[in-house]
Amino acid sequence: MGSRVQPLVALLLLSGFFAAPPLAAEGHRELGAHEHGRGTLNIAIEGTKVTMELEVPGADIVGFEHAAKSPKEKSAVEKATIQLKSPLALFNLPPTAACRITEAKVEVEKGGHDHDAKPAGADKAAEKDDGHSEFHAEYALECARPDNLTAIAFGYFKAFAGAEKLTVNVITAKGQNKFEVTRASPTLSLAGMI
Repeated sequence: MGSRVQPLVALLLLSGFFAAPPLAAEGHRELGAHEHGRGTLNIAIEGTKVTMELEVPGADIVGFEHAAKSPKEKSAVEKATIQLKSPLALFNLPPTAACRITEAKVEVEKGGHDHDAKPAGADKAAEKDDGHSEFHAEYALECARPDNLTAIAFGYFKAFAGAEKLTVNVITAKGQNKFEVTRASPTLSLAGMI
C-alpha cells in the first residue's frame, strides 16, 4: 500500500500484529503452513480509513494450489483475481458507512511448502511447481461514516466454494480482537469496536 498506509496500520505491521508483511515489501516471502479451507483477514480501522489484508490458500479460491497449467486453471485464477479485486462484494459493509475502494491489489504467491517431503536430489523446478500457492489481497477503503461500521457480512463464502473459515483480526482505536467467521456463520459484528 506504500505511502498511503496510515500511522496505526504501519505501527501494527511493524509490531507483527499482522502475520505477513505488506505487498509493498521488497524481496521474496516464504509462505508458512496453512490449512485448507481457512484463510486470514486482517482489518485495521483508523478514522475514515479501513485497511484489509486477505491471505488464503489457493485451494480455497480456485480448488487447486499448484501453478495454473491448463487453460481451464488459468481461467479460474483470472476469474478469482477479478473477484478478489472487489472487496465490497466479498466483505459487505453497511451501506450507511458509505465506504469506497481507494486501492485493491491481488497477487498469487508461490511457496515451496509441500504436504510430503521431497526425496533427496529432487529437481528444484519440479519442487517449485509442486509448492502451495496463496492468494494475497490488500485493500484500502475510505468510509465517510465509519461510526456505521457495525458489521461485516461475508459474501466471500458464496463467491468461493472451497472457503470454510476465516480468522479475522480487527484493530481499531479501541483495541484489537480476533474472530473466526465461517461459512455457517458468515457475519461479524463490530458493535462497540468503532
